[in-house]
Amino acid sequence: MVSQVESSHPLTLRGASSVVSRTSSSRHRRHGRSHAGGSSYAPQNEFPVFTHTGDVEIIIKAGSQSNRYLLHRLILTQCSGFFEASTSQEWSRAVNEPGGELARIAEDSGSDSPRRTEVKKRWRYELDGGANGDDTPMLVQKDNSAVSLFGASDAHAPPVRNKPPASNSSFFRSVANLALSAPPPVAPINQEEQDLLNDYDNLFRIFYNYPPALDAIDIATAYIQCKSLLSLADIYDALVVVGPRIDHHLLQFQSRLWKQIAKYPSSYLKLGYLAQSKSIFQESLIHVIGAWPLGERHLRHQLPETVLEIIEDKADDLADQIGRIEGRLFRLTLTNSRGDRVTPGTNYLDWLVVSLFRQWLAENTSPPVPPPLPRLPPNGGHSRNNTTPSANHGHSNSLQSPLPPPPPYQPTNSNIGRIYRLLGSAPSIYLNHDECKRFLKLNPDFYSRDNLKKFERRLEELKGLAREIVRPLMRSSLLGEGANVGYLVCTRVEERDFPWSEG
Repeated sequence: MVSQVESSHPLTLRGASSVVSRTSSSRHRRHGRSHAGGSSYAPQNEFPVFTHTGDVEIIIKAGSQSNRYLLHRLILTQCSGFFEASTSQEWSRAVNEPGGELARIAEDSGSDSPRRTEVKKRWRYELDGGANGDDTPMLVQKDNSAVSLFGASDAHAPPVRNKPPASNSSFFRSVANLALSAPPPVAPINQEEQDLLNDYDNLFRIFYNYPPALDAIDIATAYIQCKSLLSLADIYDALVVVGPRIDHHLLQFQSRLWKQIAKYPSSYLKLGYLAQSKSIFQESLIHVIGAWPLGERHLRHQLPETVLEIIEDKADDLADQIGRIEGRLFRLTLTNSRGDRVTPGTNYLDWLVVSLFRQWLAENTSPPVPPPLPRLPPNGGHSRNNTTPSANHGHSNSLQSPLPPPPPYQPTNSNIGRIYRLLGSAPSIYLNHDECKRFLKLNPDFYSRDNLKKFERRLEELKGLAREIVRPLMRSSLLGEGANVGYLVCTRVEERDFPWSEG
């Protein structure tokens, strides 16, 4: 009896293990089957269509082409203030629909028990081009009444099917006819419509942490794309999310970016402001301040008052610094062996050196003389032979009234940088040997070879003093090269000068 019990126990264990092995092997074979064209086809659940989890449908239509997105309200509200406000309780037009995920799981399990459905809110947006072509296209929330990516228009749950429906021959015949029929030709869209589709696609790609599709070779094309994308992000209150992507993309151009900013500082200043890019904003701001007030009219229509106030304050600081240094340059002089300033009575040749330097400085730093005012003809424009005073009586006041004063002259800084770079250059390249020789020959009594050498030696001493005075203006605060511009680029931009850092 004991031996029979001991022999039956291992058989029971082996039988159980064989059952487990058959079950696992059968499951393995079942999972290895092909499901191509079968009922277990898994629909897309990734960007741009999240079939199972998406709850916001967005339709972007431009011309004959439409792009459909099925995204998540949670992501959209975190990235855009527009979606946060429009999906709120006050403005929302959401439709309650049963959640399809739990229903699909219950159906696949094959159980006959009643399933538990989860009611979810659904939102639908469509791009509205406006009443006329001048309006900016905007996403408008629509009532979810039409057939969309969510399925049927009603909010009721579909009936539960525990068994597959019977095949229908007419259905297969209609599918075969549909496959044989050629699709209708799609009308091509223009470049403006294609750019609109690309901008919205890049916007949503950035929301989901995908890199935007921007030109990485031609910086001019990349600028246009980034500017358009930033304008779109500004409309939907998403600059905080889109700006860093634009900054990262443009900074990859490196030296080519700095050269483009030097050519178009006003345009890149607005782009840097919208993208909140410290590097692009700082580089553009230094160029704009150096050339101020050049481009002022354009900037006043493009930038907010906070940025204009920063520009004006920095430009005033630069003008004050230039004025102080210019005053020190005009007070420069030479001294004799006793430390006294040279005068025409003490050392006439050294005094000529100071006079020539001051004359050169005045000619090169003073603004050009404004044109003279137009003069009125004698007698207020009336002819002596005019015998019809009654006919001209109505025009006498307008002819004799003075002309309006011309607008105040505003000197630009387009040439200041070049002059101060000449003063700060070593060795100096201004007031050279030929100019000194011509100057001394104006007075033949003082021209000699010894006097010319002494004159040039004392002039070099004066140039050395001037070089030390203008040294603060010689530094460059640019990230790129600024030697080829005619204005000064020594403005320092600090952390408090970025307008988005205020408050």
